[in-house]
Amino acid sequence: MQSISLVSLLRKHRGLAFGLFAMLAAGQVSANGAIGDHVNDLKGHLGQYSEEVNWLVSKYDEVVDTYEKQGKKAANSNVMVEYWEEVDFHSAIETNYVPVYANIWQGIFGVKQAIDADAPIAKVREEQTKLNQALWQALGAVKLASQYQEKGLLAKVQTTEAEPTSMPETLEDIKHRLDRVVAKYAEQLPEAATSIVHDTYLHRFEGVEGALIEQDAALVEDLEKDFNVTLPQALDGKSSVDDVRKVVESMQVKLDKAKSLLEEAEKKRKDVF
Repeated sequence: MQSISLVSLLRKHRGLAFGLFAMLAAGQVSANGAIGDHVNDLKGHLGQYSEEVNWLVSKYDEVVDTYEKQGKKAANSNVMVEYWEEVDFHSAIETNYVPVYANIWQGIFGVKQAIDADAPIAKVREEQTKLNQALWQALGAVKLASQYQEKGLLAKVQTTEAEPTSMPETLEDIKHRLDRVVAKYAEQLPEAATSIVHDTYLHRFEGVEGALIEQDAALVEDLEKDFNVTLPQALDGKSSVDDVRKVVESMQVKLDKAKSLLEEAEKKRKDVF
């Protein structure tokens, strides 16, 4: 049976995927080094992932409880990042659902920054609720992925980056890379996010823009501005993660249009010959 992308499956099962738009990020290396083999046997590790999510929720609750009772110094909000990077579930969600992965980072820093700013406990609890929701949504998404993986409907996750072999594949790869831009920004790594943008423009978009100009020069000009002005400006460290995500989602809509144009042009070329 032919492997298909998880994004296609999720579009058919939006309810099961909690209404979140997910992109398959196979071919990417985890932020914390090479991914583990467990990501190619999701079902066999669902029990472990569930335990890890429960452990994270519990540990984060301990941090917030400590903050409420003893203040921010005793709470030591830095451990929140350490806890997240400790679990295997970290790479399970990163390799399958980068947008949700970004939501988790956003949630972690939402709680952390609230604690560091001596925010009222009600505000900290509000941010904690968002984080917990992101974690449970991520677990549900991985469970869904495991079902399709078991049926052989998902391609094996690679530990090295595979080069796209066609222009439509290149545009899909660009969309996945843009998801990672949001994730890196959510991790509070704006320089890393900006680096991905520049690298993607130079080594991906420039390779397809010649053919795309023939189809829609204005679209190319618009995307060039996004890559070189709009998105880098949004990554200045002052924008919210939601603002960056909106820029990326707008670019992905344009990239979908570009992909359709190139596929239609290729179809016409084949019809002629």
